[in-house]
Amino acid sequence: MKFDRRYATIFLIMVTEVLGFSLILPFLPFYVEELGATPLTYGLILASFSLLQFISAPIMGRLSDHYGRRPMLIFSQMSTCLSFIILAFADNIWLVFLSRIVDGMLGSNFTIAQAYISDISSKKDRSKAFGIGGIAFGAGFLIGPAIGGTLAGISHSIPSFLAAGASFMTILMTMFLLPETVKKKKNISFRIREAFHFRDYKKYFSMPKISGRLWQYFSFALTHTMYVTSFAFFVERVLNFNSSNVGFLLTYVGFVSIIFRGTLLSRLIDRFGEKKLRYAGGIFILLAMLNMIFLRQWWLFLVTMTLFSVGAGMAMPLLAGSVSRAVSPKEQGAIMGLVGSMMSISQIIGPLIGNALIHYFFPGSLGIAAAVTISVAFMLMLREDSKKNAKKMIA
Repeated sequence: MKFDRRYATIFLIMVTEVLGFSLILPFLPFYVEELGATPLTYGLILASFSLLQFISAPIMGRLSDHYGRRPMLIFSQMSTCLSFIILAFADNIWLVFLSRIVDGMLGSNFTIAQAYISDISSKKDRSKAFGIGGIAFGAGFLIGPAIGGTLAGISHSIPSFLAAGASFMTILMTMFLLPETVKKKKNISFRIREAFHFRDYKKYFSMPKISGRLWQYFSFALTHTMYVTSFAFFVERVLNFNSSNVGFLLTYVGFVSIIFRGTLLSRLIDRFGEKKLRYAGGIFILLAMLNMIFLRQWWLFLVTMTLFSVGAGMAMPLLAGSVSRAVSPKEQGAIMGLVGSMMSISQIIGPLIGNALIHYFFPGSLGIAAAVTISVAFMLMLREDSKKNAKKMIA
């Protein structure tokens, strides 16, 4: 993949976006517990954010196809900044809900950023290009969680204000550094009904070449969100960890992501191909989830985090890239909006399932549910490959 200054710019923006989010992630579950909430209530907070993302992501993706990536990205970044400010002043559970609702309703930063990456990358390099998002997550998580988890011991408002500052920086970078990729048109009629992607769901899920890949992506995404949104309460109950411990764990995840996605993924794609790596990623995630069922030592959880990070680093960008390559360049915003809304569906369901399992059952039940979910993805992948092999034999 050839160097392009636009890759560097969107990468910096995504890193700063992740930095803001990662500052609040370690302390938020523990803070809502201090306010009297249960793990299930925390799951509802995350689900409310994701429900609104499910509605807004397709709209923002479609709007960015019409009016340009830059203006819609700036608009969504402003709402994210406002949500962090609300969180900084939150002294009851309802203000925490409000902060997540504001960000969920208007903040679709990564959906638009992915559409931007699609604009500037070739079909051949698209999976590698989508790996930029993973590297950005790794870079942001390398710094943010440890700082946020530690500062939250003083006051939750400190990392919240820092997150707002990071979000404000992304607004400035988008305004002054990011060139537009969409040619703006005048007098475009826009129908809200079309923006919700209901027709796109029907269209793309009726296409066999794309529908199987979308279901695979959803299975991986649901496994991912069940684990990520619930593991803080898992380690609190099993290993007696606090927000500072969780912050350093997430920092370790960031380090693994940078090493793997930043230096290894592209080479592995060239050497082994995307198909083998998708299977390998799924196997790593499955082993990680099975390990959680019996986990009792901190070092075993570190192994679990490593397997999960590497597995997700392989599978998620490759699946997103395969979906993107299946449509025309003019549909990139639409398909990425659809993928974003599917991720939001998984983020509505995942926190509720994961946190409910920890709240009502034993912590290891999270690993059982996640292992079953990722197994569904395996079956879908095997089914798709068997159909392809059958067609080759007939031909």
